[in-house]
Amino acid sequence: MVYTGFMHNSHILQGMDPANIKALALDLDGTCLGRNASLSSQTIRALKTCLHRGIRVIICTGRSIDAAEQYRLAIGAEGPMVYFNGAEVVDMPAETMVKATLLNLEVVDYCTDLSRSMGVYYQVYFPGTQEYPRGILMAERRTQETEMYRIHTGIPALIGDLKHALAKPGLPGCVKGMFISEPWLHEGIRSQLVERFGRSIYIARTSSTFLEIMDAAVSKGMGLRCALAYQGLQDAQVIAFGDEENDLPMFEAATYAAAPANAKDAVLKAADIQFGPNTEDGLAKLLEDLFG
Repeated sequence: MVYTGFMHNSHILQGMDPANIKALALDLDGTCLGRNASLSSQTIRALKTCLHRGIRVIICTGRSIDAAEQYRLAIGAEGPMVYFNGAEVVDMPAETMVKATLLNLEVVDYCTDLSRSMGVYYQVYFPGTQEYPRGILMAERRTQETEMYRIHTGIPALIGDLKHALAKPGLPGCVKGMFISEPWLHEGIRSQLVERFGRSIYIARTSSTFLEIMDAAVSKGMGLRCALAYQGLQDAQVIAFGDEENDLPMFEAATYAAAPANAKDAVLKAADIQFGPNTEDGLAKLLEDLFG
């Protein structure tokens, strides 16, 4: 059943009792963040109300800890959070690693060659070190994509030779790689990667220009399952919220799924609940209707 307006207390989704919901699995970009990646005061209030009612907020994002931390702090959410589309599950604010799943260096090396041959921008998240505990973002050249990503996430990329960085002794793998390009280039990149690595990798389009490559064991769904198990929660106690294809595995990990009106068609089709667009505080209005 898909509800196509704002859900009112007198019109609860069949089979779901809001009193039984104990957690919200929350995508950020395109779902709860509005224009300019902002978190509105209405959305903050609605989520804080949920927290005060004992409902946990589990951020499930493609962003890193650094890029998501301002939103977690604004909401006041604590506990396991899902970052990098599930490559890392971290208990916050202690920053205790619950689970990390790294991408094979052979894949990262091949993507570096591919980006060079195609002239497509590519960047890599390296795992944390003693000097950089939250990890390092690295690209081979500074371009408009580098600056756009910095504005979008607040994270600047270190510039250097990726091949040299990948050859560092003891490097166990990388968190993820990301191509940033015009959407029409994505299928060509995807097809070459699938032909070379098959099912050993997970490829997700996380925005119109972002194509991310991770280990096949990574997804928001796997990350959410890990976060739920860590807290002793069941899938029937969770509503997952998302708008992009990388949110679909998260929908499978929760009994209830909700998508904003601006979501991709496949995501809207998979959702049990449809709410107003992210630019109109749709999430906040739905939460107010559901939880008061």
